[in-house]
Amino acid sequence: MSAIGAMARRGEPSTRAASTIALAATLALLGVTMAVALYKFPLPLSVILVVGVGMLGLLALTIANYEAAVTLGFLVFGIVSLEPAPPDGVFAVVIAVAIVTGRFNLARVPMSVFGLLGAFVFLNILSAIEVIELQAAVRFMTITIYLAVFAVWFTSYLDSPERARAVVKAYLVPATFFALVASVALFAPIPGGSTLLEYKGTRATGLFEDPNVFGPFLVPVALIVLQEILDPRLLNARLGVKLLTFLVLTGGVLFSYSRAAWVNEVIGAVVLLLVLMMRRGGGRKALAVLVLVVTTAVGVGGVLSLTGSLGFLEERAHVQTYDTQRFGAQRTGVELAEEYPVGVGPGQFESRVPISAHSTYVRTLAEQGVLGLALIAALFLTTLVFAGNNAVRGRDTYGIGSAALLGAWVGLLVNSFVVDTLHWRHLWFVAALIWIGAMRRVSELPAPQREPAAM
Repeated sequence: MSAIGAMARRGEPSTRAASTIALAATLALLGVTMAVALYKFPLPLSVILVVGVGMLGLLALTIANYEAAVTLGFLVFGIVSLEPAPPDGVFAVVIAVAIVTGRFNLARVPMSVFGLLGAFVFLNILSAIEVIELQAAVRFMTITIYLAVFAVWFTSYLDSPERARAVVKAYLVPATFFALVASVALFAPIPGGSTLLEYKGTRATGLFEDPNVFGPFLVPVALIVLQEILDPRLLNARLGVKLLTFLVLTGGVLFSYSRAAWVNEVIGAVVLLLVLMMRRGGGRKALAVLVLVVTTAVGVGGVLSLTGSLGFLEERAHVQTYDTQRFGAQRTGVELAEEYPVGVGPGQFESRVPISAHSTYVRTLAEQGVLGLALIAALFLTTLVFAGNNAVRGRDTYGIGSAALLGAWVGLLVNSFVVDTLHWRHLWFVAALIWIGAMRRVSELPAPQREPAAM
């Protein structure tokens, strides 16, 4: 166990001082983010007053009922049409209260993860010496640091099946609702349906700015439901409800018409299938997954045929004209890394290149240099090792299936080659769930799963 964890358990003065500093840093980051947002998007005084009252109400809720405030944060987890997003405001308050009240337990975070995250944050700050757009740099770096803090906090928060169940339900219910409504809005006029669509009403985007984020947002929870169908541990819904939920979520992924999201879910389902096949008595479950996936594909294909959408699906499946521009931008990103050893600074890619990087790895290489790429790759691979170990040993995250989490993480890693995922809240959510599983104490596990905690 780490020295940090030991100090946290003993409540030593140095740990309390560190908590105070962390709280000040968190509040300062929140203040800077709000200041930048208000500077770029000035709001009427009345709106500012409403937001202020809302934040005070949220603070009161967090103090009165900590778990309820966390649940609220995940209920709005899928509202990310701009940054900072509504869930960021909720979790910033929750994290600040957690630090003040001693609920932020660093002992639950793998030391390797904590070190890699800290080094990556430091490198973000160091690379800022090359920025040419200060406002963009402050905004981008603040969100990156916030998400790192969020992942660490969430790892320390989720410590029981009850909390895991509440979090998954809070993620699942709105995700399923918006997947359904956005899919229906593609084919039938419904009140407010246009707000859930993009690209002239041709692609489902939910309450995200981009369908390429909305689709992958649905994948982790779809895979969790898929494993729940075969091996129920967390959700007490009937089998028919789970099947329908999985179908709706998969439909949302499909109708986002995001090729990366399609690959993400297919890879996740294949990984889940392979893990189940390796487990004792897993042949029947693997066969059930295969039958379910094929049935879902046939059902979705029928819907596409009936709605006349097969042509658009085939068009989206082919190479698009803007793919050449994306690859060109990525080549330029590599060239930037050759010219700037510590990178061009956080959020500066678009200031140097006409279009976005469309790759987490290329963005990190360009903005934080080779060392930055090495750190983010090490963090992702360390998490992958934890996820694989959890899956092989059948070690769940308080009921959240380890096979589903491994599939979700592999899908996200592949997705990150063609989409910039660094600021995806669900990427850090899945990573934290994997870290939690890796750090479960020996006494909490059934006898076959007992082993030393991860470092």
